Amino acid sequence: MHFEHRHVVGFEETNLVGNVYYVNHLRWQGRCREMFLHHHAPEILDDLKQGLALATVRCSCDYFAELEAFDTIVLRMRLGEVVQNRLTLLFDYIREKDGAEELIARGEQQIACMRRQGDRTVPTAIPAALREALAPYAEAAQ
Repeated sequence: MHFEHRHVVGFEETNLVGNVYYVNHLRWQGRCREMFLHHHAPEILDDLKQGLALATVRCSCDYFAELEAFDTIVLRMRLGEVVQNRLTLLFDYIREKDGAEELIARGEQQIACMRRQGDRTVPTAIPAALREALAPYAEAAQ
């Protein structure tokens, strides 16, 4: 199972050649993650106001095809791995066109759960609400 976030590419996301500038794929990972929290773990949003930090410590994207303005993209996010205070999220970028789907990129993002303590951050356990919300999206659950 995966969490889906739909996006329609706008002109502002393209370069002079007309294809999507590569860094936007990483922005879309962040947006997908935010929408997941909004829909499936809204209590984490309150915890963020109380000092929780979800720090992206690594992200990547492998590109297979170019995108253009007005392409419809579906980001499919799933949980890859949980190790101590870190989560690895996996992303498939699917272009929908004329009833067909095409895998155009794959991404990965590792997030460390941290807690703000004064002017520094320290590792903290993954909140139970986040673990529970992500459990159905784990690769092993598929």
